[in-house]
Amino acid sequence: MPDSDPPPIPQRPLRAPTDVMRLRRMGAGFPTRLSFLRSVTRRLGAEGARITRPVWDIDTDGFGHGVYCVDFGGYTYSLVAVSTDLPPEMRTDRVIATAWDTSYVLYDGVPDADTIARICRAAPQQEAARFDPRDLILSRANKSVRLFAHVVDALRMGQQPDADMIRDVGYLMRTTAVYGNGKFGIADRRIFCERPGMSGPFAAEMLTVWLIRGFTHDLVEHMGGAPLDRRLKRHLGIGNATGLGMAPFLVSHPLLLDAWMQVRETAIARVRAVETLTPDQIARLYALVARVAQHLAEWQVPDKIAQGRIDILRREWPEVAALMTPEFMSGAVPLDRLINKSVHWSVDTQELIAAMVLEPFGDLVDGLADCMATPRLPVLDPAMRCADLADMITRDWPWAVDADYSDPRQCAQFWYVSEAKQEPRLGSRFIEDGAALESPLDIARQVQALARALEGHVGPIAPLLAAHPEHRAAARRVQTVANHPYAEIRDNLIAKGCLPIDMLRCKLAFFGAAKFDPKSDRWTRITLAQGAPLADELDNADDWWLPTFAP
Repeated sequence: MPDSDPPPIPQRPLRAPTDVMRLRRMGAGFPTRLSFLRSVTRRLGAEGARITRPVWDIDTDGFGHGVYCVDFGGYTYSLVAVSTDLPPEMRTDRVIATAWDTSYVLYDGVPDADTIARICRAAPQQEAARFDPRDLILSRANKSVRLFAHVVDALRMGQQPDADMIRDVGYLMRTTAVYGNGKFGIADRRIFCERPGMSGPFAAEMLTVWLIRGFTHDLVEHMGGAPLDRRLKRHLGIGNATGLGMAPFLVSHPLLLDAWMQVRETAIARVRAVETLTPDQIARLYALVARVAQHLAEWQVPDKIAQGRIDILRREWPEVAALMTPEFMSGAVPLDRLINKSVHWSVDTQELIAAMVLEPFGDLVDGLADCMATPRLPVLDPAMRCADLADMITRDWPWAVDADYSDPRQCAQFWYVSEAKQEPRLGSRFIEDGAALESPLDIARQVQALARALEGHVGPIAPLLAAHPEHRAAARRVQTVANHPYAEIRDNLIAKGCLPIDMLRCKLAFFGAAKFDPKSDRWTRITLAQGAPLADELDNADDWWLPTFAP
Protein backbone atom coordinates (compact mmCIF):
# COMPACT_ATOMS: atom_id res chain seq x y z
CA MET A 1 0.00 0.00 0.00
CA PRO A 2 1.27 3.53 -0.75
CA ASP A 3 2.42 5.58 2.18
CA SER A 4 -0.27 7.84 3.60
CA ASP A 5 0.23 11.59 3.75
CA PRO A 6 1.83 12.81 6.96
CA PRO A 7 -0.59 14.27 9.48
CA PRO A 8 -0.94 18.05 9.35
CA ILE A 9 1.24 20.03 11.74
CA PRO A 10 -0.93 21.31 14.61
CA GLN A 11 -1.38 25.06 14.77
CA ARG A 12 -3.49 27.66 16.52
CA PRO A 13 -5.60 30.10 14.47
CA LEU A 14 -3.55 32.75 12.74
CA ARG A 15 -3.62 36.23 14.19
CA ALA A 16 -6.33 38.34 12.57
CA PRO A 17 -5.28 40.44 9.56
CA THR A 18 -7.38 43.26 10.99
CA ASP A 19 -4.74 43.48 13.73
CA VAL A 20 -1.60 42.26 11.97
CA MET A 21 -1.93 44.50 8.90
CA ARG A 22 -2.11 47.82 10.70
CA LEU A 23 0.81 50.17 10.14
CA ARG A 24 1.72 50.56 13.80
CA ARG A 25 2.10 46.80 14.26
CA MET A 26 3.88 46.34 10.93
CA GLY A 27 6.25 49.07 12.07
CA ALA A 28 7.13 47.03 15.15
CA GLY A 29 8.56 44.15 13.16
CA PHE A 30 11.66 42.24 14.22
CA PRO A 31 13.77 39.81 12.20
CA THR A 32 12.98 36.12 12.60
CA ARG A 33 14.59 32.84 11.61
CA LEU A 34 12.47 33.10 8.43
CA SER A 35 14.04 36.41 7.39
CA PHE A 36 15.58 36.28 3.93
CA LEU A 37 19.21 36.83 4.92
CA ARG A 38 18.93 34.18 7.61
CA SER A 39 17.44 31.71 5.13
CA VAL A 40 20.30 32.32 2.69
CA THR A 41 23.06 31.75 5.24
CA ARG A 42 21.26 28.66 6.51
CA ARG A 43 21.14 27.28 2.97
CA LEU A 44 24.82 28.12 2.43
CA GLY A 45 25.66 26.18 5.57
CA ALA A 46 23.50 23.22 4.63
CA GLU A 47 25.29 22.95 1.27
CA GLY A 48 28.73 23.30 2.80
CA ALA A 49 29.37 26.31 0.58
CA ARG A 50 32.91 27.61 0.37
CA ILE A 51 33.90 31.15 -0.60
CA THR A 52 37.08 31.78 -2.59
CA ARG A 53 38.79 35.02 -3.57
CA PRO A 54 40.53 34.41 -6.90
CA VAL A 55 41.25 38.10 -7.57
CA TRP A 56 42.58 40.70 -5.11
CA ASP A 57 43.98 43.75 -6.89
CA ILE A 58 43.80 46.32 -4.07
CA ASP A 59 46.57 48.79 -3.32
CA THR A 60 47.84 49.79 0.13
CA ASP A 61 45.37 52.70 0.26
CA GLY A 62 42.47 50.31 -0.23
CA PHE A 63 41.63 51.12 -3.86
CA GLY A 64 41.19 48.59 -6.63
CA HIS A 65 39.00 45.53 -7.01
CA GLY A 66 38.46 42.01 -5.72
CA VAL A 67 36.41 39.01 -6.81
CA TYR A 68 34.68 36.50 -4.50
CA CYS A 69 33.20 33.25 -5.80
CA VAL A 70 30.69 30.96 -4.12
CA ASP A 71 29.19 27.68 -5.36
CA PHE A 72 25.53 27.74 -4.38
CA GLY A 73 22.70 25.48 -5.47
CA GLY A 74 24.74 24.00 -8.30
CA TYR A 75 25.74 27.38 -9.73
CA THR A 76 28.70 29.67 -9.20
CA TYR A 77 28.13 33.32 -8.34
CA SER A 78 30.84 35.96 -8.15
CA LEU A 79 30.87 39.29 -6.36
CA VAL A 80 33.03 41.87 -8.12
CA ALA A 81 33.86 44.55 -5.53
CA VAL A 82 35.31 47.90 -6.64
CA SER A 83 36.86 50.38 -4.20
CA THR A 84 37.51 53.95 -5.37
CA ASP A 85 38.96 57.16 -3.95
CA LEU A 86 35.95 59.28 -2.99
CA PRO A 87 36.45 62.94 -2.00
CA PRO A 88 34.78 63.66 1.35
CA GLU A 89 32.51 66.33 -0.13
CA MET A 90 30.97 63.73 -2.48
CA ARG A 91 30.14 61.20 0.22
CA THR A 92 26.39 61.09 0.98
CA ASP A 93 23.82 58.39 1.72
CA ARG A 94 21.17 60.27 -0.28
CA VAL A 95 19.84 58.79 -3.50
CA ILE A 96 21.01 61.91 -5.37
CA ALA A 97 24.63 60.79 -4.90
CA THR A 98 26.65 60.15 -8.05
CA ALA A 99 29.77 58.60 -6.46
CA TRP A 100 30.43 56.12 -3.68
CA ASP A 101 33.35 54.61 -1.81
CA THR A 102 32.64 51.13 -3.15
CA SER A 103 30.42 49.52 -5.77
CA TYR A 104 29.51 45.93 -6.50
CA VAL A 105 28.07 43.52 -9.06
CA LEU A 106 26.94 39.96 -8.31
CA TYR A 107 27.83 38.10 -11.51
CA ASP A 108 26.33 34.86 -12.80
CA GLY A 109 29.36 32.58 -13.15
CA VAL A 110 33.07 33.25 -12.93
CA PRO A 111 34.02 36.47 -14.75
CA ASP A 112 37.02 36.50 -17.07
CA ALA A 113 39.48 39.40 -17.22
CA ASP A 114 37.50 41.32 -19.85
CA THR A 115 34.29 40.97 -17.84
CA ILE A 116 36.00 42.12 -14.65
CA ALA A 117 37.38 45.15 -16.53
CA ARG A 118 33.91 45.97 -17.86
CA ILE A 119 32.35 45.73 -14.40
CA CYS A 120 35.11 47.84 -12.87
CA ARG A 121 34.34 50.58 -15.39
CA ALA A 122 30.57 50.37 -15.04
CA ALA A 123 29.90 49.63 -11.36
CA PRO A 124 31.17 52.96 -9.95
CA GLN A 125 28.76 54.78 -12.27
CA GLN A 126 25.72 52.81 -11.02
CA GLU A 127 22.58 54.30 -12.66
CA ALA A 128 24.65 56.21 -15.19
CA ALA A 129 25.97 52.96 -16.70
CA ARG A 130 24.33 49.98 -18.33
CA PHE A 131 24.93 46.37 -17.46
CA ASP A 132 24.86 42.84 -18.82
CA PRO A 133 22.13 40.18 -18.33
CA ARG A 134 24.71 38.07 -16.45
CA ASP A 135 25.01 40.88 -13.91
CA LEU A 136 22.45 39.80 -11.32
CA ILE A 137 22.67 42.46 -8.59
CA LEU A 138 24.05 46.00 -8.54
CA SER A 139 24.99 47.71 -5.28
CA ARG A 140 27.08 50.49 -3.73
CA ALA A 141 28.23 51.40 -0.24
CA ASN A 142 29.93 54.19 1.68
CA LYS A 143 32.33 53.87 4.57
CA SER A 144 31.33 54.56 8.13
CA VAL A 145 34.28 56.93 8.00
CA ARG A 146 35.21 57.28 11.66
CA LEU A 147 35.02 53.58 12.50
CA PHE A 148 36.62 52.47 9.23
CA ALA A 149 39.61 54.77 9.77
CA HIS A 150 39.89 53.78 13.42
CA VAL A 151 39.95 50.05 12.63
CA VAL A 152 42.64 50.50 9.95
CA ASP A 153 44.76 52.73 12.21
CA ALA A 154 44.50 50.30 15.14
CA LEU A 155 45.54 47.33 13.02
CA ARG A 156 48.48 49.26 11.60
CA MET A 157 49.68 49.90 15.15
CA GLY A 158 49.45 46.20 15.99
CA GLN A 159 46.34 46.67 18.12
CA GLN A 160 42.72 45.66 17.93
CA PRO A 161 40.13 48.43 17.46
CA ASP A 162 38.17 49.85 20.38
CA ALA A 163 35.50 47.34 21.34
CA ASP A 164 33.02 50.03 22.39
CA MET A 165 33.19 51.65 18.95
CA ILE A 166 32.64 48.28 17.29
CA ARG A 167 29.62 47.69 19.53
CA ASP A 168 28.10 51.15 19.05
CA VAL A 169 28.47 51.41 15.25
CA GLY A 170 28.32 47.77 14.19
CA TYR A 171 29.41 48.10 10.55
CA LEU A 172 32.29 49.34 8.42
CA MET A 173 30.15 50.36 5.44
CA ARG A 174 26.55 51.24 4.64
CA THR A 175 24.89 50.23 1.39
CA THR A 176 22.66 52.87 -0.16
CA ALA A 177 21.10 50.58 -2.77
CA VAL A 178 21.00 46.89 -3.62
CA TYR A 179 19.32 46.74 -7.03
CA GLY A 180 17.86 43.64 -8.66
CA ASN A 181 15.22 42.50 -11.13
CA GLY A 182 16.30 44.08 -14.39
CA LYS A 183 17.31 47.58 -13.37
CA PHE A 184 19.77 49.24 -15.74
CA GLY A 185 20.10 46.11 -17.87
CA ILE A 186 20.93 43.60 -15.14
CA ALA A 187 19.18 40.23 -15.17
CA ASP A 188 15.46 39.85 -14.59
CA ARG A 189 14.73 37.76 -11.52
CA ARG A 190 12.99 35.15 -13.69
CA ILE A 191 16.39 34.13 -15.08
CA PHE A 192 17.50 32.63 -11.76
CA CYS A 193 14.44 32.47 -9.48
CA GLU A 194 13.95 28.73 -9.99
CA ARG A 195 17.53 27.85 -9.11
CA PRO A 196 18.12 26.10 -5.77
CA GLY A 197 18.74 28.64 -3.04
CA MET A 198 17.70 31.57 -5.22
CA SER A 199 13.94 31.02 -5.28
CA GLY A 200 13.21 32.94 -2.11
CA PRO A 201 12.38 36.64 -2.15
CA PHE A 202 15.49 38.83 -2.38
CA ALA A 203 17.77 35.80 -2.04
CA ALA A 204 20.26 37.15 -4.58
CA GLU A 205 20.25 40.55 -2.89
CA MET A 206 20.88 39.04 0.53
CA LEU A 207 23.67 36.82 -0.80
CA THR A 208 25.23 39.99 -2.21
CA VAL A 209 24.96 41.82 1.11
CA TRP A 210 26.60 38.94 2.98
CA LEU A 211 29.47 38.81 0.47
CA ILE A 212 29.91 42.60 0.65
CA ARG A 213 30.25 42.29 4.40
CA GLY A 214 33.12 39.86 3.92
CA PHE A 215 34.78 42.29 1.51
CA THR A 216 34.65 45.10 4.09
CA HIS A 217 36.41 42.84 6.60
CA ASP A 218 39.08 41.89 4.10
CA LEU A 219 39.60 45.51 3.05
CA VAL A 220 40.39 46.83 6.54
CA GLU A 221 42.64 43.83 7.28
CA HIS A 222 44.51 44.43 4.01
CA MET A 223 44.92 48.14 4.70
CA GLY A 224 45.82 47.54 8.34
CA GLY A 225 48.21 44.71 7.59
CA ALA A 226 46.84 42.51 10.37
CA PRO A 227 43.81 40.32 11.09
CA LEU A 228 40.79 41.53 13.05
CA ASP A 229 39.86 39.67 16.18
CA ARG A 230 37.25 37.13 15.10
CA ARG A 231 34.70 38.18 17.71
CA LEU A 232 34.97 41.82 16.69
CA LYS A 233 34.76 40.88 13.03
CA ARG A 234 31.62 38.83 13.57
CA HIS A 235 29.88 41.85 15.12
CA LEU A 236 30.64 44.01 12.08
CA GLY A 237 27.69 43.65 9.75
CA ILE A 238 26.63 45.86 6.88
CA GLY A 239 24.81 49.11 7.45
CA ASN A 240 22.09 50.30 5.15
CA ALA A 241 20.36 53.61 4.56
CA THR A 242 16.82 53.11 3.25
CA GLY A 243 14.27 55.76 2.35
CA LEU A 244 10.90 56.25 0.75
CA GLY A 245 11.86 54.40 -2.40
CA MET A 246 11.24 51.10 -0.63
CA ALA A 247 7.90 51.93 0.99
CA PRO A 248 5.46 51.53 -1.96
CA PHE A 249 6.79 48.03 -2.69
CA LEU A 250 4.45 46.52 -0.10
CA VAL A 251 1.49 48.26 -1.73
CA SER A 252 2.37 47.35 -5.30
CA HIS A 253 3.09 43.67 -4.51
CA PRO A 254 0.02 42.58 -2.49
CA LEU A 255 0.28 38.85 -3.16
CA LEU A 256 3.93 38.82 -2.18
CA LEU A 257 3.12 40.70 1.02
CA ASP A 258 0.37 38.17 1.71
CA ALA A 259 2.83 35.29 1.24
CA TRP A 260 5.37 36.84 3.64
CA MET A 261 2.77 37.54 6.28
CA GLN A 262 0.96 34.22 5.88
CA VAL A 263 4.23 32.35 6.36
CA ARG A 264 5.26 34.32 9.42
CA GLU A 265 1.80 34.06 10.99
CA THR A 266 1.64 30.32 10.22
CA ALA A 267 5.01 29.86 11.93
CA ILE A 268 3.74 31.69 15.01
CA ALA A 269 0.53 29.63 14.97
CA ARG A 270 2.52 26.37 14.83
CA VAL A 271 4.69 27.32 17.77
CA ARG A 272 1.67 28.40 19.78
CA ALA A 273 0.24 24.90 19.31
CA VAL A 274 3.24 23.16 20.93
CA GLU A 275 1.68 21.36 23.89
CA THR A 276 4.75 21.03 26.10
CA LEU A 277 8.33 22.23 25.93
CA THR A 278 11.36 20.05 26.44
CA PRO A 279 13.96 21.09 29.03
CA ASP A 280 16.31 22.04 26.18
CA GLN A 281 13.68 24.26 24.58
CA ILE A 282 12.97 25.98 27.88
CA ALA A 283 16.67 26.55 28.46
CA ARG A 284 16.99 27.94 24.93
CA LEU A 285 14.16 30.38 25.49
CA TYR A 286 15.69 31.54 28.77
CA ALA A 287 18.97 32.19 26.98
CA LEU A 288 17.09 34.16 24.33
CA VAL A 289 15.33 36.25 26.96
CA ALA A 290 18.74 37.23 28.33
CA ARG A 291 20.02 37.95 24.82
CA VAL A 292 17.08 40.23 24.12
CA ALA A 293 17.78 42.18 27.29
CA GLN A 294 21.38 42.72 26.23
CA HIS A 295 20.37 43.60 22.67
CA LEU A 296 17.94 46.23 23.96
CA ALA A 297 20.63 47.65 26.22
CA GLU A 298 22.95 48.01 23.21
CA TRP A 299 20.27 49.55 20.96
CA GLN A 300 20.53 53.31 21.30
CA VAL A 301 19.32 55.83 18.69
CA PRO A 302 19.19 59.64 18.53
CA ASP A 303 15.53 59.83 17.41
CA LYS A 304 13.43 60.65 20.49
CA ILE A 305 10.31 58.78 19.38
CA ALA A 306 12.23 55.64 18.43
CA GLN A 307 14.32 55.79 21.59
CA GLY A 308 11.16 56.18 23.64
CA ARG A 309 9.85 52.93 22.18
CA ILE A 310 13.15 51.21 22.96
CA ASP A 311 12.94 52.51 26.53
CA ILE A 312 9.45 51.00 26.86
CA LEU A 313 10.81 47.67 25.61
CA ARG A 314 13.56 47.85 28.20
CA ARG A 315 11.05 48.51 30.99
CA GLU A 316 8.66 45.78 29.88
CA TRP A 317 11.17 43.05 29.16
CA PRO A 318 11.89 42.23 32.84
CA GLU A 319 8.13 41.71 33.22
CA VAL A 320 8.22 39.23 30.33
CA ALA A 321 11.12 37.41 31.98
CA ALA A 322 9.30 37.37 35.34
CA LEU A 323 6.22 35.80 33.75
CA MET A 324 8.27 32.98 32.20
CA THR A 325 8.80 31.06 35.43
CA PRO A 326 9.72 27.36 35.35
CA GLU A 327 6.15 26.56 36.36
CA PHE A 328 4.73 28.68 33.54
CA MET A 329 7.09 27.24 30.93
CA SER A 330 6.50 23.63 31.95
CA GLY A 331 2.72 23.99 31.79
CA ALA A 332 0.39 23.26 28.88
CA VAL A 333 0.77 25.31 25.65
CA PRO A 334 3.09 27.81 27.35
CA LEU A 335 3.91 29.81 24.22
CA ASP A 336 0.28 30.25 23.33
CA ARG A 337 -0.35 31.53 26.85
CA LEU A 338 2.69 33.79 26.65
CA ILE A 339 1.49 35.41 23.42
CA ASN A 340 -2.04 35.75 24.80
CA LYS A 341 -0.72 37.53 27.88
CA SER A 342 1.55 39.77 25.82
CA VAL A 343 -1.43 41.95 24.87
CA HIS A 344 -0.90 43.72 28.21
CA TRP A 345 2.40 45.11 26.93
CA SER A 346 3.25 47.46 24.07
CA VAL A 347 2.91 46.42 20.44
CA ASP A 348 6.70 46.41 20.18
CA THR A 349 7.03 43.94 23.03
CA GLN A 350 4.26 41.77 21.57
CA GLU A 351 6.07 41.52 18.24
CA LEU A 352 9.43 40.90 19.88
CA ILE A 353 7.96 37.96 21.81
CA ALA A 354 6.37 36.58 18.63
CA ALA A 355 9.74 36.67 16.88
CA MET A 356 11.64 35.17 19.80
CA VAL A 357 9.43 32.11 20.31
CA LEU A 358 10.16 30.87 16.78
CA GLU A 359 13.88 30.42 17.47
CA PRO A 360 13.92 26.95 19.11
CA PHE A 361 11.60 25.45 16.49
CA GLY A 362 13.46 25.33 13.21
CA ASP A 363 12.08 21.87 12.53
CA LEU A 364 8.54 23.27 12.66
CA VAL A 365 8.96 26.52 10.77
CA ASP A 366 12.06 26.63 8.53
CA GLY A 367 10.40 24.74 5.69
CA LEU A 368 7.82 27.52 5.44
CA ALA A 369 10.50 29.78 3.98
CA ASP A 370 9.99 27.94 0.68
CA CYS A 371 6.48 29.46 0.49
CA MET A 372 7.50 33.11 0.70
CA ALA A 373 7.75 33.70 -3.05
CA THR A 374 4.79 33.70 -5.39
CA PRO A 375 4.61 33.92 -9.18
CA ARG A 376 0.94 34.94 -9.07
CA LEU A 377 -0.40 38.41 -9.77
CA PRO A 378 -3.79 39.89 -8.89
CA VAL A 379 -6.37 39.11 -11.56
CA LEU A 380 -9.65 40.94 -12.11
CA ASP A 381 -12.80 38.81 -12.38
CA PRO A 382 -15.21 40.93 -14.47
CA ALA A 383 -17.97 38.32 -14.19
CA MET A 384 -18.34 38.84 -10.45
CA ARG A 385 -21.74 40.22 -9.51
CA CYS A 386 -21.95 43.74 -8.16
CA ALA A 387 -23.70 42.53 -5.02
CA ASP A 388 -20.92 40.05 -4.27
CA LEU A 389 -18.22 42.70 -4.71
CA ALA A 390 -20.17 45.07 -2.45
CA ASP A 391 -20.42 42.31 0.18
CA MET A 392 -16.63 41.86 0.06
CA ILE A 393 -16.13 45.57 0.67
CA THR A 394 -18.55 45.50 3.59
CA ARG A 395 -16.75 42.52 5.11
CA ASP A 396 -13.08 43.39 4.48
CA TRP A 397 -12.88 47.16 4.04
CA PRO A 398 -14.88 49.01 6.72
CA TRP A 399 -11.68 50.77 7.78
CA ALA A 400 -11.49 52.24 4.27
CA VAL A 401 -15.10 53.09 3.44
CA ASP A 402 -15.91 54.64 6.81
CA ALA A 403 -13.27 57.39 6.50
CA ASP A 404 -14.15 60.95 5.49
CA TYR A 405 -11.75 61.82 2.70
CA SER A 406 -13.08 65.37 2.53
CA ASP A 407 -11.41 65.87 5.91
CA PRO A 408 -7.97 67.39 5.16
CA ARG A 409 -6.43 65.10 7.76
CA GLN A 410 -7.58 62.03 5.81
CA CYS A 411 -6.00 63.16 2.52
CA ALA A 412 -3.15 65.32 3.80
CA GLN A 413 -0.41 63.54 1.85
CA PHE A 414 0.12 62.34 -1.71
CA TRP A 415 2.60 59.91 -3.23
CA TYR A 416 4.42 60.77 -6.44
CA VAL A 417 7.54 59.82 -8.40
CA SER A 418 10.38 62.31 -8.52
CA GLU A 419 11.33 63.49 -11.99
CA ALA A 420 15.06 63.62 -11.24
CA LYS A 421 15.59 60.15 -9.77
CA GLN A 422 12.36 58.31 -10.65
CA GLU A 423 12.01 57.43 -6.97
CA PRO A 424 8.81 57.46 -4.86
CA ARG A 425 8.24 60.57 -2.77
CA LEU A 426 5.55 61.80 -0.37
CA GLY A 427 4.21 65.34 -0.57
CA SER A 428 1.97 67.50 1.59
CA ARG A 429 -1.23 68.01 -0.43
CA PHE A 430 -2.16 71.43 0.92
CA ILE A 431 1.36 72.87 1.08
CA GLU A 432 3.31 71.47 -1.88
CA ASP A 433 2.61 71.40 -5.61
CA GLY A 434 2.41 68.11 -7.50
CA ALA A 435 -0.82 66.46 -6.35
CA ALA A 436 -1.95 66.35 -9.97
CA LEU A 437 0.81 63.78 -10.53
CA GLU A 438 -0.28 61.62 -7.59
CA SER A 439 0.60 57.91 -7.69
CA PRO A 440 -2.35 55.56 -7.07
CA LEU A 441 -1.38 54.46 -3.57
CA ASP A 442 -4.59 55.91 -2.07
CA ILE A 443 -6.06 52.41 -1.94
CA ALA A 444 -8.57 53.12 0.82
CA ARG A 445 -10.00 56.16 -0.96
CA GLN A 446 -10.26 54.22 -4.22
CA VAL A 447 -12.21 51.41 -2.54
CA GLN A 448 -14.61 53.88 -0.96
CA ALA A 449 -15.24 55.40 -4.39
CA LEU A 450 -15.86 51.91 -5.78
CA ALA A 451 -18.30 51.12 -2.99
CA ARG A 452 -20.32 54.22 -3.83
CA ALA A 453 -20.21 53.45 -7.54
CA LEU A 454 -21.64 49.97 -6.88
CA GLU A 455 -24.75 51.34 -5.18
CA GLY A 456 -27.86 50.55 -7.21
CA HIS A 457 -26.06 48.30 -9.70
CA VAL A 458 -26.94 44.65 -10.31
CA GLY A 459 -25.50 41.91 -12.48
CA PRO A 460 -21.81 41.50 -13.40
CA ILE A 461 -19.35 44.27 -12.65
CA ALA A 462 -18.06 44.30 -16.25
CA PRO A 463 -20.51 46.94 -17.59
CA LEU A 464 -19.86 49.22 -14.63
CA LEU A 465 -16.08 48.97 -15.06
CA ALA A 466 -16.37 49.48 -18.82
CA ALA A 467 -18.21 52.72 -18.20
CA HIS A 468 -15.98 53.72 -15.29
CA PRO A 469 -12.51 52.21 -15.80
CA GLU A 470 -11.14 54.32 -12.94
CA HIS A 471 -12.63 51.68 -10.60
CA ARG A 472 -10.88 48.66 -12.17
CA ALA A 473 -7.85 48.76 -9.88
CA ALA A 474 -9.99 48.99 -6.75
CA ALA A 475 -12.20 46.12 -7.90
CA ARG A 476 -9.15 43.94 -8.50
CA ARG A 477 -7.80 44.94 -5.09
CA VAL A 478 -11.02 43.99 -3.29
CA GLN A 479 -11.14 40.62 -5.06
CA THR A 480 -7.49 39.98 -4.17
CA VAL A 481 -7.93 40.66 -0.45
CA ALA A 482 -10.98 38.39 -0.33
CA ASN A 483 -8.70 35.41 -1.05
CA HIS A 484 -5.45 36.76 0.40
CA PRO A 485 -6.31 38.39 3.72
CA TYR A 486 -2.77 39.62 4.49
CA ALA A 487 -2.33 41.34 1.10
CA GLU A 488 -3.44 44.80 2.19
CA ILE A 489 -2.09 47.37 4.62
CA ARG A 490 -5.28 48.23 6.46
CA ASP A 491 -4.60 51.90 6.94
CA ASN A 492 -5.12 55.09 4.96
CA LEU A 493 -1.81 55.71 3.22
CA ILE A 494 -2.57 59.37 2.44
CA ALA A 495 -3.73 60.35 5.93
CA LYS A 496 -1.78 62.86 7.95
CA GLY A 497 -0.88 60.13 10.45
CA CYS A 498 0.58 57.71 7.88
CA LEU A 499 4.25 57.15 8.72
CA PRO A 500 6.22 55.56 5.87
CA ILE A 501 8.82 54.38 8.39
CA ASP A 502 6.34 51.68 9.43
CA MET A 503 6.32 50.22 5.91
CA LEU A 504 10.10 50.45 5.73
CA ARG A 505 10.58 48.60 8.99
CA CYS A 506 8.14 45.85 8.06
CA LYS A 507 9.97 45.08 4.84
CA LEU A 508 13.44 45.46 6.34
CA ALA A 509 12.58 43.07 9.19
CA PHE A 510 11.73 40.44 6.59
CA PHE A 511 15.15 41.08 5.05
CA GLY A 512 16.70 40.36 8.45
CA ALA A 513 17.46 43.91 9.59
CA ALA A 514 18.01 44.94 13.19
CA LYS A 515 19.16 48.03 15.12
CA PHE A 516 16.63 50.27 13.37
CA ASP A 517 17.87 53.86 13.59
CA PRO A 518 15.22 56.21 12.12
CA LYS A 519 16.46 59.57 10.89
CA SER A 520 12.92 60.82 10.21
CA ASP A 521 9.56 59.21 9.54
CA ARG A 522 10.78 58.67 5.96
CA TRP A 523 14.20 57.05 6.15
CA THR A 524 16.18 54.86 8.48
CA ARG A 525 19.55 53.29 8.98
CA ILE A 526 19.73 49.61 9.84
CA THR A 527 22.25 46.85 10.36
CA LEU A 528 22.25 43.64 8.32
CA ALA A 529 24.30 40.48 8.92
CA GLN A 530 25.53 41.60 12.33
CA GLY A 531 26.57 38.44 14.16
CA ALA A 532 26.13 36.38 11.00
CA PRO A 533 28.61 33.60 10.31
CA LEU A 534 31.85 34.52 8.65
CA ALA A 535 32.83 32.81 5.42
CA ASP A 536 34.57 29.95 7.24
CA GLU A 537 31.82 29.52 9.87
CA LEU A 538 28.94 28.35 7.71
CA ASP A 539 29.04 24.81 9.11
CA ASN A 540 27.36 26.09 12.29
CA ALA A 541 25.56 29.12 10.99
CA ASP A 542 22.12 29.56 12.44
CA ASP A 543 22.23 31.14 15.89
CA TRP A 544 22.49 34.89 15.35
CA TRP A 545 18.99 36.23 15.96
CA LEU A 546 19.23 39.67 17.57
CA PRO A 547 23.00 39.45 17.96
CA THR A 548 24.69 40.94 20.97
CA PHE A 549 28.22 42.14 21.42
CA ALA A 550 30.71 39.68 22.89
CA PRO A 551 34.07 41.49 23.30
